[in-house]
Amino acid sequence: MRGLSVSALAVGSIALSLAGAAHGQAALGATAAAPFGPPVDDQRVYIHGLFDQLEGRLGGGDNVFRWEGEAWAGTDLSRLWIKSEGEVDSHGAVSDGQQEVFYDRPVSTYFDLQGGVRYDADSGPGRSWAALGIEGLAPYFFKVSATGYIGDRGRYAAKLMASYDQLITNRLVVEPEAEINLYAKDDPARRIGAGLSDLDAGLRLRYEITRKFAPYIGLTYEQKFGSTASFVRAAGERSSDVRFTTGLRTWF
Repeated sequence: MRGLSVSALAVGSIALSLAGAAHGQAALGATAAAPFGPPVDDQRVYIHGLFDQLEGRLGGGDNVFRWEGEAWAGTDLSRLWIKSEGEVDSHGAVSDGQQEVFYDRPVSTYFDLQGGVRYDADSGPGRSWAALGIEGLAPYFFKVSATGYIGDRGRYAAKLMASYDQLITNRLVVEPEAEINLYAKDDPARRIGAGLSDLDAGLRLRYEITRKFAPYIGLTYEQKFGSTASFVRAAGERSSDVRFTTGLRTWF
């Protein structure tokens, strides 16, 4: 009996000691946290930029240089995006120049909602648009985006994009990609027709010398449709082209 009593007293002492320690830690934690308030989410600001296409397209109706890039700055929840694309032909004329600024916020694990503005700045007349879209990773890690645009004078437009990185080795990557543009009404000054306007697709093979520096080669296919094709042919240009391309993909 005496041994049992001693054991009970020992267990009780340990329990009281643990309870006192827990109470002391809780009090210390409350005191330490009091000057700063409750814990908050990480609000560190990150910056990222990517030129997915810096390339020359050779052959077809004319040789052109094309760029497509984007950059963002912000936290895990709120970001400012800038996107730019366009091409310059051998005569110095700039076409398909689209410059966009978005506020971006995640709406799920894999997709972000983006709202902002777009301005068409190239050798043609400028056009301003309000923009709302979604961008992210679809199943099997396809990168996709869909954006709708509202302009003045009853102009509406939409752009759909998709791409996928298929690793052959850790450094050799094949990237198929496609972009489709649609418009609600004709815009002859910019040689754009209503409906499905154009398709820009490509297949590129890049070698990542480093993750941030990857030269590539590939093939691109451009096709104009409907009234857009008619406007382009009337200007003496081809409505479809297959070109060899070589360029550089880089990011920071």
